[in-house]
Amino acid sequence: MQNKTQYLFTSEVVSPGHPDKCADIIADSIVDALIIEDSNSRVASEVFVAGKNVIIGGEVATNSKIGTQDFKQIAKDALIKIGYDGKSAFTRAQCLYPDDVKVQVLLNQQSADINQGVDQENGEIGAGDQGIMFGFAVNETADFMPSAITYARMLCDKVYNYALSHNQKLGIDIKTQVTMDYGTKENFENCLPQKIHTIVVSAPSVEDMNINEVRELIKGLIDDTGLPPRLYDPNDTVIHINPTGRYVNHSSLHDSGLTGRKLIVDSFGGYSPIGGGAQSSKDYTKVDRSGLYAARWIAKHIVASELAKKCSVQLSYAIGVAKPVSVSVDTFGTYSSVSDDVLSSFVMDNFSLTPLWITKKFGLDKPSRETFLYADVAARGQVGQSDYPWEKLDSLELFESLK
Repeated sequence: MQNKTQYLFTSEVVSPGHPDKCADIIADSIVDALIIEDSNSRVASEVFVAGKNVIIGGEVATNSKIGTQDFKQIAKDALIKIGYDGKSAFTRAQCLYPDDVKVQVLLNQQSADINQGVDQENGEIGAGDQGIMFGFAVNETADFMPSAITYARMLCDKVYNYALSHNQKLGIDIKTQVTMDYGTKENFENCLPQKIHTIVVSAPSVEDMNINEVRELIKGLIDDTGLPPRLYDPNDTVIHINPTGRYVNHSSLHDSGLTGRKLIVDSFGGYSPIGGGAQSSKDYTKVDRSGLYAARWIAKHIVASELAKKCSVQLSYAIGVAKPVSVSVDTFGTYSSVSDDVLSSFVMDNFSLTPLWITKKFGLDKPSRETFLYADVAARGQVGQSDYPWEKLDSLELFESLK
């Protein structure tokens, strides 16, 4: 008799063309431009995308010469790069066209009360805000990310890249979702996924494409994504493609977007707690951004060095104070040789984790095409991409010394 025991867990991903991601990417394109021109720029630029309108608000302190017209052009260029370039087969009523976009800029000067705590006389950088951040890692995939969000990202990338090069068929406002079956709760706790149970893909298609043609096209993309054969059986996996039967109208014309609304997508797909704030729109002194990167780097090292099967690292900060208020490691009972208490103390003893240390460690004040761009990070996810500086396993020997 077949064992039908199931324990399911689901994560979703959205493409750069999703309106919330458009807002994140525009905001971080502004962060890139300001920091590249003045590495000491302080930025918190929120973006709201609604209909044909982009509203840029927030606070900035910078010596760069970038002005209002530049910000407007940055927003439009970001949308064109995302794929809203006016060259698709979708009509102006069905998706956003760059020539129709109106940009409003409402940026203010950052409060001097914050500045005096951030830029300290001894050269240290105080935290740009209070808050908590969580980094996470697990041994389910090669990049030490949870399996559901890893495979949802792979699928999203596959369909999005196809849509970019076949814009006479598909649009770029895409969502994917993957449900993993662990079989039992014990397998989940021990990081042992058994199979991909369900895949959901929603991608806009031009009006004259029959839904069966759309589903056949996307099913072919799913099969060609490179999902692990051990986990993906095309004949056994439940697959939902454009489940309503029609998905033509898309973009901010039909669904507004706002910075910071995709924190689960940007991080660990719900497998882990998340911090209290978003990363996109903020410069590197804001620990919502830099603290996440540091916590992920630590958690990834703990799992990669086989000190645990999975690990969550919490950091907390007080505004204007450089050192974290607390550091906490939780391996969910999966540690191998040393306990969570020992791991927490080890991290506190070996890494200062001040915003300045994090900034220098990962080059956060030097975004570039050769290293990383914050806008690219906003598009691809804040963690889990092997080419990010905070994903490098460059201190494994130190962590392995605990074994």
